Amino acid sequence: MSMDNIFGIAGTALNAQLTRMNATASNLANAGTVAGSEKDAFRAKRPVFKALVDEQMTNAGASYVGGVKIDRMADDTAPPRRVSDPKNPLADEQGYVYQTNVSEVTEMVEMMAAARSYQNNVEVINTARQLMMRTLDLTKA
Repeated sequence: MSMDNIFGIAGTALNAQLTRMNATASNLANAGTVAGSEKDAFRAKRPVFKALVDEQMTNAGASYVGGVKIDRMADDTAPPRRVSDPKNPLADEQGYVYQTNVSEVTEMVEMMAAARSYQNNVEVINTARQLMMRTLDLTKA
């Protein structure tokens, strides 16, 4: 495996974790929203990753076998919470509003996991760079 592949694979992972962090930020930003119907309630978004395991799966956006790409963004399947709030202008005819299915605790765990994965891949890049620099120092001697 060449150094270019190492940097490319780690780069695809950085991009994937950044997308995961953006989805988490969006979920947290919408955690307090309500809607007048279950259909209109915000649902947490989750990125679905896909491993690039052979040449046929790669493309210009993620061209390294062994990397990862975002396959799609999926809605969390947990149902929105129905809360009685008859004074809310968004309340339905029975006086209910529908809160998001976002769990702040889950989102904080997602954020910490994404940040840690991002840090791990930065460390991969730093280690590969250090190895490259040591190799260059050996060739000078």
